[in-house]
Formats: sequence, structure tokens, C-alpha cells
Amino acid sequence: MSEPPKVSVIVVSYNTRALLRECLESLVGEEAEIIVVDNASTDGSAPMVAGCFPQVRLIANPDNRGFGAACNQGLQVAQGRYALILNADIRAEPGAVQRLVAFMDAHPEAAACGGQLRYPDGRIQPSCARELTLWWVFCEQSLLAKLFPRTRLFGGYWRTYWDFQSTIETEQVMGACLMLRRGADHPTQTTEFPLFDESYFLYCEDTDLCYRIRRAGGKIYYVHDAVFIHHLGASGEPQRAEMVIYYNRGKERYFRKFHGVVQAWVCRVLNKLGALLRVLIGAGGIVLSLGRSERAKRYARTFWTVLVRS
Repeated sequence: MSEPPKVSVIVVSYNTRALLRECLESLVGEEAEIIVVDNASTDGSAPMVAGCFPQVRLIANPDNRGFGAACNQGLQVAQGRYALILNADIRAEPGAVQRLVAFMDAHPEAAACGGQLRYPDGRIQPSCARELTLWWVFCEQSLLAKLFPRTRLFGGYWRTYWDFQSTIETEQVMGACLMLRRGADHPTQTTEFPLFDESYFLYCEDTDLCYRIRRAGGKIYYVHDAVFIHHLGASGEPQRAEMVIYYNRGKERYFRKFHGVVQAWVCRVLNKLGALLRVLIGAGGIVLSLGRSERAKRYARTFWTVLVRS
């Protein structure tokens, strides 16, 4: 009987066929169990995996169960000592997965870790964050985080004041690239991986999970020399308003779950005000361009949808 793999890589896909293929090709040769959970893609993603990557375990859902639920499907069948959650729009650079494994082997106190994410043009993408608070929601929705990203006061949540060139302990890492240790949220239990809260359909399920891991005494690290290329938001780009709505609802659910209804209500108000601010910015662009800017029109329409539906 063969030994179980040291790491299981779980890839959740939704209508990113070309990028999913690139992701799986980057994992060829890794000493890893690879599991793809497809959330009812309509672009042929699941047949492509079945036909081109027979060594990959494919779970093809008949409907879109959401990111956290799909991750849980993979986690519940994974055989590895570690499980790496990886977005379908990520390409692993050579050695990246094994660097995360080596880090976890060398740091038994680490319950989870994440690698360095880069945009396709080589720029670093912030991927490790502090604990989510209402202050950081305010900075995001007021655009102060965008206007002053190099300051700790306003850019502190995603650490945009920092260069991401060293390994540090952090409060959370992005779920797009998240390695978990078995038993990470239950120190006395060593047989199961921690699972995502499936009440989050998309976004903030990683924030929730990292919070629970740290509350149970686990440590989380950002590992700077494990590099992955991330086509951020590839599966959600055509439906930007929907993605923002899911993100806002996820934040509100997080505050309600861990900090009570008052903080959840304040978060909702901040989200609404942020959407209104962006509608006004879009409207200003329309006026200044005398109605010729299609970009300003799209921007205003997107956030009007967010304002009235979230």
C-alpha cells in the first residue's frame, strides 16, 4: 500500500477553462494529490480536466455550491498531511508548492500559510492581511486605502505600505493560496482539516476560517519565497456588481458572527455609503466627459446596482 501524499492541492473552478488548464499544467510533476472541484462551469472546464488530466481527481458539481462549500468537498476527501487551496486562475511557479510544504514541516506551530502572489505583469499582489475591523472597512469604502496605500493608518489592512519581501506571521492570508494543516482549528484533533463556513457563498470565508484558526491557538504565516501568479478575479470579471455584493455581504456576515449585530449594521452602512460614493464619482465622470465616457457609465451602473441590491 502506497504512502499518502504529503500535500493535496484543491482547485475550485468556475468558468475559467483556459486558466484552469494553465494552473494544472503548472502542478504537473509536483509530488501532490490534485483535486479539482468544478462548480457547474458551462465552458467545458470539467470535460477538459477529465480528458487532459486523468491523474487529477475531478468532482463535478451539478450546480454552483459556492467557493467555501466546494473547498470543503475537496478537504473532506484529501489524503495529504497538508491541503493547499488554490484558485483556478493561479499558476504555481517552479518549487512554490514544495516551499510551502517545507515551511510547514519546519514550523509545527504553523496551522496555515500562504505564498506570495504576483500579477501576470510581475507586480506583487497584497495577499496577507491584518484582522478585519470596522476601521479597515471604513478605509476601504471611503477610498482612503486607495488614496494613501503607503501609510500604515489607511493602508494597513492589506499591508500595502510594505514590500512583501520577508516571511512573517500574519492574521490572515488570502484563500486564493492557502495551505492548511490537519487539525488546524482543533488542536486536540489530528485527523481532519478545518472547514470553511458554507454560509458564505463567495468572499470572506477565508477571513472567517483564519479568524477561527487563530482563536484556536494556531499561527498563520505569509511565506515570501513561494511565488504564485494570480489572474485576480478572472471568473468574476463579467459580473463585477455581483462580486462586490457577495463581498459586502460576506463582510457583514463576518461581523455578525463574531462581533454582533451592531457591528454588522455599521458595516452595512459603510458598504452602502461606499457604493454611493462610487456612484457619485461615476456620475461626475459622465458629466465631465459630456456623457461620452463609457467607462464612467459602467462604473456608475455597477455601483448603483451594488447600492440598491446589497
